[in-house]
Parts: sequence; C-alpha cells; structure tokens
Amino acid sequence: MKDFPMLKVLDLFKSLFKLFGVDYSTMRKILVVKFTMDSRRTPTIFNQNRKNKKNNEEENGVIKSLGMYALLSLFLIPLILFGKNYFFQMSILFGVVMFLVMTSMISDFSNVLLDIKDKGILHTKPIEKKTLNAAKTVHISIYLFLITSAITGLPIIIGTINNGIVFLIIAVIELFLVNFLIVVLTSIIYYFILRFFDGEKLKDIINYVQIGLSITIAIGYQVVSRAFSIVDLNIHFTPSWWHFLIPPIWFGAPFELVLNGNTNKTVIWLSVLAVVIPVLAILIYNRMMPSFEKNLQKLTNHGGTVKQKDRKLKNWLVGVICRNNEEKLFFRFADNMMRNEREFRLKVYPSLGLSIVFPFIFLFNQLQITSYDHLVHSKSYLTIYTSCLIIPNAIAMLRYSGKYKGAWVYKTAPVSTLAPLYSATLKVFITNLYLPVFFILSLIFIAIFDINILPDIFVTFVSSILYTIICSNYLKGTLPFSESFEDAQQNSGVKIIIALIIGAVLAGIHYGITFIPYGVYGYLVLLLIITFFSWKKAYKTIWNF
Repeated sequence: MKDFPMLKVLDLFKSLFKLFGVDYSTMRKILVVKFTMDSRRTPTIFNQNRKNKKNNEEENGVIKSLGMYALLSLFLIPLILFGKNYFFQMSILFGVVMFLVMTSMISDFSNVLLDIKDKGILHTKPIEKKTLNAAKTVHISIYLFLITSAITGLPIIIGTINNGIVFLIIAVIELFLVNFLIVVLTSIIYYFILRFFDGEKLKDIINYVQIGLSITIAIGYQVVSRAFSIVDLNIHFTPSWWHFLIPPIWFGAPFELVLNGNTNKTVIWLSVLAVVIPVLAILIYNRMMPSFEKNLQKLTNHGGTVKQKDRKLKNWLVGVICRNNEEKLFFRFADNMMRNEREFRLKVYPSLGLSIVFPFIFLFNQLQITSYDHLVHSKSYLTIYTSCLIIPNAIAMLRYSGKYKGAWVYKTAPVSTLAPLYSATLKVFITNLYLPVFFILSLIFIAIFDINILPDIFVTFVSSILYTIICSNYLKGTLPFSESFEDAQQNSGVKIIIALIIGAVLAGIHYGITFIPYGVYGYLVLLLIITFFSWKKAYKTIWNF
C-alpha cells in the first residue's frame, strides 16, 4: 500500500503521540487506509466514458484544490509587507486563515468528523479508543494544515525573508495550534449537540448550528479588524476586555511580543492564551472523545416523532411553477433529495449563513465612514447582491448525492426527456434555499431603505434567477444527484471565481441603470424577457445533452 509523504512528516512526532498513550504504529496504518480511500474516486454510471483514464489513478481531490488556496494567498502578501506592526498584521492574517479554514472545516470535513461508517470494522478490533480518536483527529488536521499551508505559504516565506527565522518558527508553531484549536472547537460544539438531541432532530440541529457558525465566523473576522484603529496612517491598539475573546488577536500577540519586544501586560497575556487555550482544548478533547464517539451512534437513529408538514402550500407552488406532470414529479423528487441528503446540507447550508450576513457586513462597513442618514439615502441597498454568493456553490453541488448509485432509475423512468429533471431541480433550489434567504433580506432592506427600493428588489431577484441559469452550466453533461460526494473536491475553483465575477457584473449593470430616469423599470422588463428566453434556451441546450 502506498506510503504518503505527509505520514513521513508525521513520523517525526511519533514520540509525542506515544506520550499521550496513542499506539502510533496502529494509528499510522489506519491513516494509510483512510488516505488511500480518499484518493480513490468511483466513476458514476453515466460518466464512465467521459472521464479521463487518469481519474482512475489515485488522486486526492483535496490536494488538487490546494492551488486555489495558494492563489488566495497572493492577496495576503501586501499585508505582510505593510510594515512592522506585527500585532495588527498577524491578527488580520490569522483572522483570514481561521475564517477560511473554519469554513472549510464546517462544509467539507464535518462529515469526516461525524463519520460512523468505520465503526463496524475498527471497533471490533483490539484497538484502543484513544488510538482511534487520534487517527480521526490527525486525519482531519493534516488536510486542514495542508489548506492552511497553501493559504499562508507565500506570505510566511516573504515574512521570513523580511523578518528572519524567528518569524518562521513562531508562524509554524501557531499554525499547528490554530488547526488543532479549530478541530477541537468544532468537535466540542458537535459534542454538546449530540448530547442533548437525538434522531432526525439531531441532524436538523447540526445544520442550523453550521449556519450559525458561518455567521459567527464572518462577524468575528470583522470584529478583529475593529480591534485596531488607524489614525494618520498609524495603527493603534487600545486594550479592552473583549479582545481576550477574539482568537486571531491571541495569535497576533506573540509576533508583537518577540519581534517588536512589546512587553505590555495585555500582549503577554494574549500570547499566553495563544498557547495555553489550544493545549487545554486538546486535553479536554482527549477526555471527552469516548463520550463523543458513543453519542455519534445517535446519527443512526431515525426514530423520534416527525411532524407532518402542511403540503398545501408546496402543492400549490408546484402547480404554479411547474409546466407539466413530468416536471411536477421531478420537482417532488428533487425536493425530497435536497431535504434528506445530509451531506448536501453539510456542504451547502453554511453558505446560507454567509449569504444572510454578508449584506449587513458591507452596510456596517459603510457606517464606519458615513452616517446612517447618508446610508439610507445611498445606493447601498445593492449590497443585497451578495446574497447571490450561495448560488454558484449550491448549483455545483446539485450533481452530487450520497445515493448516486441509484441514478440508474433515470434511464428506466418512463419519460421522453430528462430536461424536466434539470429545470425542476433548479426550481427546487430557488424556492427552498435561495428565495427564503432573499425574502428575509428584502424585508429588512425595505425597512432600512424605504419601500421605494421595491423595484430594485424585483430587479435583483430576476437577476439572481438569470444568474442561476448561467451557473447551471455546472450541470452540463451530468445528471443531478448522479455523482459521489467524494468527487466534489474536484470542482474547478476557477469556474467559481468566474461565476462570482459574472455576479459582480450583474450588480454593476444594476448600479449603472439606477442613474437613468426610470431605468430600473425598463431594465426590469428587459431582464424578464432575457431571463424567460434564457431559461428556454438552457432547457434545449444545457439540459438536453
């Protein structure tokens, strides 16, 4: 079996694992199997002929996606070159790192943390639970550290050239601590959820918590930048009690302490927290893991009372937006798939939280440089376009399913074309996921900016439908719910960036139209026509492959 380079690096810390009572040789064998399974991709029933033969080789989708994170790191390089205010620079850097890594942890690795598939094999063998728990933690931590390294690699190299080897040593130690802290904090949150909830309710609560975590992370990143004030191009830090609650500030403090020799008591205590809290978290995690693993069994419990939902509204909606009986049938099918696919929700629902909070983050930033009265009379209501951030990711995920092997039923279905399947799937996404978010934001924005922005709200909604049609190219050549989630990491990050640029262009066009008298009304009519014919065109080309 293949020996992975990342495990050879892990061998350097063998004695540390033995110190914590972990059977390192057994843990290493488990990790080899896990990484081997991660490297294998099962070709889907309808794509066997389309896939390149190289896909059958052992390739890891997470590893292949590191280039995307490395591209993002280019935007962090100016932050390192900003000057010698390490406290501010490194706090912001670690704020960005924790935001990206925590988001990745919630959306991509929660299913690994909550995985119970290997219990039937490993738990029947004479392996200590401490070793099993360590294998799961290290499995996730290695991937997160690789992602973190891709994000921070270039900035840290440049920082080392400018600031010396001490900078590198502090950065590497703190990156390890940050990753372990993220894994442990996520596990602790899930631990308390698992302890107090059961069955189907538990799965729903986990999804709601993920949305809440996404919102908290996004807001927390904004709080970090607010901890510092810029006066005459000089950055000032005024200590306050709430700074001790912001982890990125902890990890910025050691750089200030060591490299700038700042021995302020606040800096010292924040530096202590950067080391002590992750270590304590690991110890607590080690103690609670047996109970955590025991409570994971609740995820297999499908019992409990399930409330009968009122289907009248959904049936009415199906009758209004679906053109024929075939589309109505596929609408109900896609609706059930999105509601019951736990892994789909794990990957898509966190972006729901970001779509809700991003418009308000932009508004809050506006309030930092202008008054509220000026804000409500400006065109800042167009920040509602940031709610479209959910669309590219969600559309890209519609092709995946945990039950992808059942996709053979598409070929046996007594229908003349599968085009209604695609249109119905997109309509379910719009009505179930995007519309509720957009509706809530619209009500709040109307309350802030007045009822006069209602035509702009309609324009934004129609633009988002057109944007959905454009993003539906991600489904070209594949069937919804017909590929394994294991292949999800192979999505091209470049496509997502292009889609985000297109969304920005649509927002820019809307902004320009607002300067033309009655331009919004004319643009709304034009958008309706374009969207109608675009939907029909997509119906004939993208979906009738």
